[in-house]
Amino acid sequence: MDSISSELVADLPPFLRLYKNGRVERLVGTDVVPPLTDPESGVQSKDVVVDQETAVSARLFLPKTTDPNQKLPLLVYFHGGGFYIETAFSPLYHNYLNSLAAEASVVAVSVDYRRTPEHPLPAAYGDSWTAVKWIASHSARGSSGEDEWLKTRVDFDRVFFGGDSAGANIAHHMAIRVGSEGLAGVNLVGIVLIHPYFGGKDPIGGERDDLNGKEFADKLWKFAFPSSSGSDDPLFNPGMDPKLSGLGCRKVIVFVAEKDLLSDRGWRYKEDLEKSGWGGTAEVVEAAEENHVFHLINPTCDNAVAMLKRVAAFLN
Repeated sequence: MDSISSELVADLPPFLRLYKNGRVERLVGTDVVPPLTDPESGVQSKDVVVDQETAVSARLFLPKTTDPNQKLPLLVYFHGGGFYIETAFSPLYHNYLNSLAAEASVVAVSVDYRRTPEHPLPAAYGDSWTAVKWIASHSARGSSGEDEWLKTRVDFDRVFFGGDSAGANIAHHMAIRVGSEGLAGVNLVGIVLIHPYFGGKDPIGGERDDLNGKEFADKLWKFAFPSSSGSDDPLFNPGMDPKLSGLGCRKVIVFVAEKDLLSDRGWRYKEDLEKSGWGGTAEVVEAAEENHVFHLINPTCDNAVAMLKRVAAFLN
């Protein structure tokens, strides 16, 4: 290996290393699993290409039901990973969406957006909006979509967005776009934000006791989005967004974990939303003694099982 190709430009453990020749070495979140019919739950999954030009794609999940003509709620999900790692096809996300589709009896679309640093932000937001519009094209008003599951099994009056960590950030901003631009044929009922990756210039709550952790979270944001205005960018700090009051749904549930550095940002998000004049209802659910994305790492623990049931109840 020559000196240029081995020279580090950025080292961002536990996510990745970036080398001078442009090579990206992801340290975690690179495994993938194929779509299948789950033998335990009966949930079917398949992969679709959303946009040929960018190769944005998605994994769809269809739960087993007694009535094949029954229309079901739809969850559009955006995976986490700091905008750097994981995909819609990662074992963590395949297993979680499979479990959630079965528990809640919803159709789920897990969006695979392009990741930074190869595609710096705001690419992931644009890709996600492209996927949202593609999904909407299958509604009665859209009618141009060709995916049979979305055309025949989805009740477009009961649509939800969701995500964890960076994906929760994306889910929020997709709801902001629905509020400002509209989405023909779709009624966005609510959003599910799990351990959302939000920030801000000034430390709040527990961030004051972990300034190194806050500095790293801010560094990850700036590296993911080099042209960002910084930690008070409305895409990172929702409280700075003049469009916040126009959030395009009327129900929000935010899940936080007690030991997660980002937990105070989840609580602050609810406060900012209510102060903005937005007319909906928001609630925060905290898991005691847990850390960031614990529900993916240990999905069978009591708190993870309880959280899955709480999300399922929200979707119904």
